[in-house]
Amino acid sequence: MIARVCLRALSGIVLACVVGVTAAACGSSGSSSSPSTTAPATPAAATTQASSAAAAQVAVDWVAFFSAKTPAAKRVSLLQDGSQFAAIIKAQAGSGLAAQASAKVSKVTVVSPTSARVSYSILEGGQPALQNQSGVAVYQNGTWKVGVASFCGLLVLENNGSTASLPAACKVAS
Repeated sequence: MIARVCLRALSGIVLACVVGVTAAACGSSGSSSSPSTTAPATPAAATTQASSAAAAQVAVDWVAFFSAKTPAAKRVSLLQDGSQFAAIIKAQAGSGLAAQASAKVSKVTVVSPTSARVSYSILEGGQPALQNQSGVAVYQNGTWKVGVASFCGLLVLENNGSTASLPAACKVAS
């Protein structure tokens, strides 16, 4: 019974994930008005600062993608190869459950200049519905995006483990 409740909640969350972005996340994605005047002391310090900045941006973009307040067009732009999933994202945007979904990022590990590992939880109405998930983010066209593999994994969960009705892009990503 708990599994059924979790799957129902997950289904609503995935719908919501495909539907929104928080205003706070959008507002915080801009740059600071006071530029830093401290130069890194070493190349390692510069790499650490770049990695920290990338990790922070991954978290902001990830939360935005899963927020119910994010317009569908913005969500499409925050998903790797998002145009291939635009129809799914737009179709799920009208879901009532989708309006309650959000994500909380607990850790981002930048693996390379174009990829990162993300530890996150999906929330429904502020309550954890899918905890301690592992995902990937990719840097594509100047933006950190939710990786197709992560999104497709959530779609598989929503479809009770079935991959039969998934978009072709998910079948390539798996």
